[in-house]
Amino acid sequence: MPTVSFTSALQRFLPVPPTQVDCATVSEALAVVFASRPTLRGYVLDDQGMLRRHVNVFVNGELVRDRARLSDPVGVNDDIYVFQALTGG
Repeated sequence: MPTVSFTSALQRFLPVPPTQVDCATVSEALAVVFASRPTLRGYVLDDQGMLRRHVNVFVNGELVRDRARLSDPVGVNDDIYVFQALTGG
């Protein structure tokens, strides 16, 4: 099963251990995680359900292409990483 992991920048708001999910797309994978941690959704997605501007998702090290619908496919052994961009000096 694919595994969804969140960086420590996001985990400071809400601890989320790496989670194995049964899914076919990035959207489905995140929905599984948000079902058990609904507060996390607001940190990752905007009110339209799209990735927030400061959040990136990678599947096996490649940036997802569909930031709006998150329809990028996910394979059974894939690793999904959710990153929150940090700014400052």
